[in-house]
Amino acid sequence: MARGTLIGPVIVAIGTVVAAIAFAVVTVLIDTADSAAELRLQRLEDRAKALETALAEETARAEGQAQDLQRLREDLSLLANRAPALPSPEPPPGGTDAGGAEALTPVDPSALLPDEDFENPATEDLTEQMKLAKTRFNKDITQPRNRTMLELLGNPRDSYSQDCQGMTNAQLKALLEQRSVGPITVTMLKPALDSLQRVLDRLKASDPDIYAKVGTAGALCVRNIRGSTTSISNHSWGTAIDLTLEGQLDGFADGGTQFGLLILAEYFNDEGWFWGAAYNREDSMHFEVGEETLRAWKAEGRL
Repeated sequence: MARGTLIGPVIVAIGTVVAAIAFAVVTVLIDTADSAAELRLQRLEDRAKALETALAEETARAEGQAQDLQRLREDLSLLANRAPALPSPEPPPGGTDAGGAEALTPVDPSALLPDEDFENPATEDLTEQMKLAKTRFNKDITQPRNRTMLELLGNPRDSYSQDCQGMTNAQLKALLEQRSVGPITVTMLKPALDSLQRVLDRLKASDPDIYAKVGTAGALCVRNIRGSTTSISNHSWGTAIDLTLEGQLDGFADGGTQFGLLILAEYFNDEGWFWGAAYNREDSMHFEVGEETLRAWKAEGRL
């Protein structure tokens, strides 16, 4: 009986030990499973974050490429409508030079200059190139009107005609300087020359081939706008310049633009100059200091 009495407690004890061991094993297995699950979950979360980052980068890259493509399309559209070369002047009948060749009649560059469009109404059917110029360029830059120029700088002279004349305003004349700026030599207001120098330096660094082709059709020219007896050309104050490429004038009011002028327009805009391609009658070779820039120069005591 004593032996039988001990068997029961021993079995219970063994069962208890086995249960404890089983519980411990199950607990370890559960903990291990939880740790593995957490590790897998963390890895999945890290992978998801990496994918989100990569997606954001690819999206930004795609947007940038789309913008570059749009700009390229715009530039190619403008390039496709590039102005034709200006024909050479006809020689006078029967005239010859000292070497026996026909003499060419000298052409006054100022006679070829188009004008700032203060007076003509906007073209009803804008060309695609004009629309691009008006939307892409001259952001927050205002074309200075005669009222602004007279307010800030005064009258260059007492009377005007359709021809270039000398400046008689002594105070304004003292601000003029003739200077070689890159490949051209022009007479303008000193702050305008400094700004023009920065534009051409930037062009030389980015596009030396275009830089080497830059010329000018004139800067300072004190006169009225062609066909007007009241509006003064902004060239009269020495704050505007007309540029050529390879000696050719961009066609006036033809809706096209020489490719190099597009690059120059960006650089001039960064300096606060207004681009004439956005005039009512497109004038892509014309650049003039914007009203905001003139007022800043005035406040700084540079005018």
